[in-house]
Amino acid sequence: MSLPVKKKVITFFKKKIDENTLKQKKHFFLSFAYFIESFRAYRRIKSFVYNLIENDQYPYKKYFDFFMIIVILTSVTLLVIDVKHHIPVWIDELDLYVVTSILILEYLARMWVYSDVHKIVIDEYEESRFFDKRLSFFHLFWKIFQNKWGYISSFSAIIDLIAILPSYRGIRILRVLILFRAFKMLRYTKSLNGFIYVLKNKKFELMTLLTLVAFFIFIAGIMLYVFEGDNKNPNIHNLFDAFYWALITISTVGYGDIAPVTPEGRVETMVIVIIGIGLIAFGTSLIVASFNERMSVLREEKVIVNVSRKKSLIVICGYGLLGRLVAKGLQKEGLEFIVLDKDENLVSQAFNSGYNTICTDASQGEIFVKLGIEKRISHVLCLTSDDIQNAFIAINVKSLNEKVHVTVRCSDEEIAQKMEFAHIDQVIMPEEIAGMMSAVYAGEPVAFEVLLSIIEEKEKTQIDEITITRGSFLEHKTIGDVNFDSYRLILLGIFTSKDNGKTLGEFLFNPSDDYYLHVGDRLVCIGYSAAIANLKKRM
Repeated sequence: MSLPVKKKVITFFKKKIDENTLKQKKHFFLSFAYFIESFRAYRRIKSFVYNLIENDQYPYKKYFDFFMIIVILTSVTLLVIDVKHHIPVWIDELDLYVVTSILILEYLARMWVYSDVHKIVIDEYEESRFFDKRLSFFHLFWKIFQNKWGYISSFSAIIDLIAILPSYRGIRILRVLILFRAFKMLRYTKSLNGFIYVLKNKKFELMTLLTLVAFFIFIAGIMLYVFEGDNKNPNIHNLFDAFYWALITISTVGYGDIAPVTPEGRVETMVIVIIGIGLIAFGTSLIVASFNERMSVLREEKVIVNVSRKKSLIVICGYGLLGRLVAKGLQKEGLEFIVLDKDENLVSQAFNSGYNTICTDASQGEIFVKLGIEKRISHVLCLTSDDIQNAFIAINVKSLNEKVHVTVRCSDEEIAQKMEFAHIDQVIMPEEIAGMMSAVYAGEPVAFEVLLSIIEEKEKTQIDEITITRGSFLEHKTIGDVNFDSYRLILLGIFTSKDNGKTLGEFLFNPSDDYYLHVGDRLVCIGYSAAIANLKKRM
């Protein structure tokens, strides 16, 4: 075989080997990417890390934030002490290795949860198969790098990286960068985050204001330099001194180290002071108004975090007269609830009463998703004065979770019938109830007074329901076996249970003595509140 032919054969086999190696590498990366995608433990761990460092709604994030603030403050404190007093070697090494390791791990963890590399690999592979094109490793890695670069080049990530640099002690000046660790606390304090949000939200207005201020400083500085720079004022040696005076004057600080001596300069000073007062007032009102907008958002987030710890929650939509009475009754019963209303005055009244309150339009379903309608909300009470709005709220809630018990206030009989067709659990017509009560008062005033005293608990008497729980002493007993007189109670009736106590059945008024009690049955009793509480304790 001639030499050129040998070279061609060797080149051919090398190419084949390189192609096989490339295929093996591609197969490895793809297999690993699909393995990560199907690995539930990996997803759970990554979700936990993400919630711990990024999700403000996660209940354990506040402990992580507190820990990081302590670490940062400790590091900065050691830097301050080391200025005049040399700290022991072991403390310095503790700061070097432990604190730096924590910061590096946090930096890598944030980069890790920023995006899913395996999903990029899978998407690129499936796209190449769909369009029948070759999957390029260079293009794949470049896309992964671009994705991660979005985090690396962010302002907060740069601060994180600068905070790690002081760990290199070869250059002493780098230790000053420890102060950048203080900027990291912006991540862990919501108040500082709120301030940054305000600055970002009003960036255009603030930049316009700063441009206007810079313009006035530039014009005022040049004017003063022209008026008094020609040896007329011994304190103005150059243009920088004039600009310095203009900045101090327009900010209304006025140190007094530079004062105009010419009439023109003094007139200019008066004009600049008046302009400065106007600019400061404009800037202050701008920031205060933005903070007021932000405060409502922060208050909403705080309320959502508070109710997220509750296992069961009742939502009151509307804080009118009926809403206030219901909230007062639920508070007396010790039940957890939250009030939603779009009227800021009513929201302020509910907030001042000590209730969890959010100013929002309850007809929008987003708020119920935030409150956890899938697992936390048990009842929704639509009590606004607008029947149409109550209908929208009820339908939205049922569309999100049909298991939630929805009660709707309604004044129009036609709308009330439509609510029943929409499978709303309960429709209340206050006007109809008021009419019935008025008829009772007109025909039987004594019975009305008795009923009213029971409802308002004037004589410490109330009507309440007692649910029979599993293992209760009343389970599988008959009505005749229970001596309600000994408990100082009167049994009015029983709501029977279905599906092992999950739903209510029919109501039996004055049931017979041979009726067997089951788990989930609800006894409707009348008696003193202390007697009802005593029986509830035994359940």
